Amino acid sequence: MSTRRVVITGQGAVTPLGHTAAQTWAGLLAGRSAVGPIGGFEAQQFSTNFGAEVKGFVAEEHLTAEQLRAHAGAGKSTLFAMASAQQAWKQAGLGTLDDLQRRRVGVYLGAGEGTPDYTSMVAMNLAGWDADKRQSDPVRWAQSAMSLMTPAKEIEQEPNVAVAHVAELVGAMGPAMNCMTACAASTQAVGEAAAIIRRGDADMMLAGGCHSMLHPLGMTGFMRLTAMSTRRDDPSRAARPFDRTRDGFVMGEGAGILVLESLEHAQARGATVLAEIAGFGSSADAFRITDMHPDGEGARLAMASAMRQAGLDPEKPRADGRPAVDYISAHGTGTKENDTVETRAIKRLFGEQSAGLAVSSIKSMMGHLIQAAGAVELIACVQAIATGWLPPTINVSEQDPACDLDVIANEARDMNARGGVEVCLSNSFGFGGQNDSLVVRRFRS
Repeated sequence: MSTRRVVITGQGAVTPLGHTAAQTWAGLLAGRSAVGPIGGFEAQQFSTNFGAEVKGFVAEEHLTAEQLRAHAGAGKSTLFAMASAQQAWKQAGLGTLDDLQRRRVGVYLGAGEGTPDYTSMVAMNLAGWDADKRQSDPVRWAQSAMSLMTPAKEIEQEPNVAVAHVAELVGAMGPAMNCMTACAASTQAVGEAAAIIRRGDADMMLAGGCHSMLHPLGMTGFMRLTAMSTRRDDPSRAARPFDRTRDGFVMGEGAGILVLESLEHAQARGATVLAEIAGFGSSADAFRITDMHPDGEGARLAMASAMRQAGLDPEKPRADGRPAVDYISAHGTGTKENDTVETRAIKRLFGEQSAGLAVSSIKSMMGHLIQAAGAVELIACVQAIATGWLPPTINVSEQDPACDLDVIANEARDMNARGGVEVCLSNSFGFGGQNDSLVVRRFRS
């Protein structure tokens, strides 16, 4: 079996902090919050009426008129993915694929369901309701559905459709997959895409994710689970991972896409390597759908597997005395349970070395992008390696004693005087107990 090295040569993002990876990174280093009152629908009656929306996005600024005509009807999050893919493709120095290349290029996304046609859905349910009988009339319901629902919009609900759009956009005919492992999805997509390249089934993969749950159904589900912050009086400070007063996560939306290649393929075409995917680990809690394992065993297993694949011992410092990784991009949702359990898992894995680890959660600034979160957080790791800066966890006013790691509170940190950033670990832990971790490091030939 082939064990080829896998490198990153392009990246793109559309997030609440910006419509490119560079804009997003600038917002992260500035410690800017993108959270505010929801404008996409009337949310004033909701207990959580705020979120981190992608504002001012214009598809025509990222995609040509011809591309938009070919993908007419693409939903919001799919357009985010297409714009991100276009950015990554361009940064990687890629053009039109020939027939041979097309068969060796694939797409693997952690794409969520499309945004539902909520207004029409509510209208047809109301139209189908027989008040006298106090039950739904299926004939009236069907008649209303036929007049209100649009087939193209309904097709766009399917989570595999984003993969189809991205593959068609670049002409990729290789492996095409989508995973739905909730908040771990795009980290899993990148890890498994790297495995496809390592074993020789493709030379290049576009990998990442896209999602938007900033709609009434998406918000309502998490509110009923009491998982979301209700800090309505101060939304810009509502996302506060690791803080003692945290009261839940903040919903975001967006997309992140990376171009992964085998090292040989990248070198053969003279590509600039941004970083190397060194390790990937995946696990299941096998505990409870609505709760993480209290000892963080699933999270620990995923991180340990990624570190082992990267050839790193989490309990041993490097020659310069620093821990095995320079930075951990935490899942860090801002819920009471997640942050405490993730801290516990990190300390169990790294032992005494955990005292010197730099850890932060960029969800404090852009909210939780759900299935797109992991890919965007990995891009932040790549940017950290490139620039030597680490993004902060903002809104930390009183750090929880149960989250006693160095969480880079409130201000970005310049690591260049300390040797820069060589190795990062990125964590994504999904609702239901899916756990995925990636190790990314500076490329050394």
